[in-house]
Formats: sequence, structure tokens, C-alpha cells
Amino acid sequence: MDNLNQSLEKSDQASENKASWPLIAFIIVVIIAIGIGWQFTGDKSELVVIGESVLIVEEVPETVEASPTPIVEIPAVVVDEEIIEAAEDLLPLLDNSDDWLKLKLPEITWRKELLKLIIDEDMIRRFVVFTDNFAQGIIAYEYSPFIRPNTKFTPGVENINFKQTSSGSSLPVKQQVWQWNENSSRRFSLYVDLLRSMDSEHLVQWYSEIKPLLDDAYSELGYDDDFTRTLQDAITRVLDMELPKSSMALIQPSVMYKFVNPELEALPDTDKLLLRLGKDNLLVMKSILLELHEKLAQQENGVH
Repeated sequence: MDNLNQSLEKSDQASENKASWPLIAFIIVVIIAIGIGWQFTGDKSELVVIGESVLIVEEVPETVEASPTPIVEIPAVVVDEEIIEAAEDLLPLLDNSDDWLKLKLPEITWRKELLKLIIDEDMIRRFVVFTDNFAQGIIAYEYSPFIRPNTKFTPGVENINFKQTSSGSSLPVKQQVWQWNENSSRRFSLYVDLLRSMDSEHLVQWYSEIKPLLDDAYSELGYDDDFTRTLQDAITRVLDMELPKSSMALIQPSVMYKFVNPELEALPDTDKLLLRLGKDNLLVMKSILLELHEKLAQQENGVH
């Protein structure tokens, strides 16, 4: 009988152990989970007793909304754009302007390889002196802003017999005469291409930027008035130039060539230079300078 009772007790105990094992396993898992949670969060858990069963309920930390950081309004700093531009593009002194200009010149043309045509020494003064003389009909070659063409002047040659004229003037009975042709004018094409590659609006804007330097150089010549008017006079001289309908024949009584037509020979040096540019080059120059002339006039009158 005792053996039977012991067997029953063992059976009941085994059944109880089997029944309680899932609960024990669940508790172990929860404890492990809590342990892991502590490792990463450092929070504690609270045990809550419900009836006869003991459940471990992890306390969910109450979310506390952080108070918004007070917005401190900082007064905006107003910076004058003109002051910034002036600081960035501070003009150098006239004597030190060449290096500054060398950096600026590529900005006004897409044909940068043609900038080699410009003499990069004392550029501001050269431009001012040459323009001042040009406006008066004089060519100041020693102050030319450009290098001389590499191609030598080679006009066409033919022999013509000259007879006594009604005015009493005469030429040798037989003299060598050079006929001007477009081949002779092509040596100026690169200079015209350089001018054509410059955007007129950008050019006028850049002119306004360097105007103080131009005025400094102009005042060195003893002038008190505005250099822009002198520049406009020089441009007007080009615009007013008319190509002759007669032949532009040349003779060479000495080193220099002269026009056979006395009316052409009597023209100012500037006009004779424009004639040597040739018809095509001169027409292109007129078109470009006309637009430039109008924009300069608008700028001077405050029209945008």
C-alpha cells in the first residue's frame, strides 16, 4: 500500500512538474529579455502580481516631450551688394593695373587665343592716348593697343601711263601703281574677329567698371572732361566713314604709299587707316561699334 502511495505521489509530482515547466520556461525567457533590456537601456522592471500567477510586466518609460527650444530671433544683417562687389573687384592703382587687366580680359571674349594681339604693357594709358588721338583724326602708332600685323602689305601691281592733268599737276609718264585689293585687307581680319567676339553689353559693363582708371589716365593728358565723350567721338569717326566709289590706287614715291586720288590722300590719317581695313572689315566694325555707341549713350543718360 505504501508503495502504491509513493508511486502516486511521484506521478502527481511529475505531472505537477510537467504542468509548471512551461510557466517556468516563460519566466526564464522574460528574465533573460529583461536582462538584455537592462544591458542596453539601463531601465528597471516592476513585478505585478495578478491573482495567484506572477507575471513580469516591463514598465514602459513614459515619453516626456522635450520642451521646444526657445527660438531666439537674431536680427538679419543687411549687407549692401554694392559694397561686396566693391570689395571683390577693388580697382588697382593705374600703375599696377596691367596684371589685373590680364585676368579680366578673358572674361569679355570667347576668342581667348586672339588676346595675344593686345599689347599687355601699360594697357589703360595706351588705350586712352590712342583713342584721344584717333578722335582728332591722328594715328598714334607708338600708343597702339595692338601689335602690328605679321603679314606684309602686298597690293596688286600694274603699270599705268599718266598724262598731264587739266589742273597743271603731272605725274611721270610711266609710273608703277598699286591697286588695293581685299587680299591686302585680310591681314586685319583677326583684329576685327577679336572685336566681333566681344559681347557689347558685357563690354559696356566692363568699361563702366574700369572707368575710374580711364579717367585717371585721361586726366594725365591734361583733360578735365569725361573720357567717354572722347571715346564716342572716336567711334563716331568710324561710323561716319564712307568708302569711296572710285579706285583706291596707290603709288610709292618714297617709303610710304600714297593714294593717287588727291582727295583720298587729303583725308585724315584715321580715315586712310579705315580705308586700308577694306570694305568687309569696315562694315563689320561699323555694325559692332554702332551697337556699342548706343549702349554707351544709354549708360551715360541713365537708361537701362
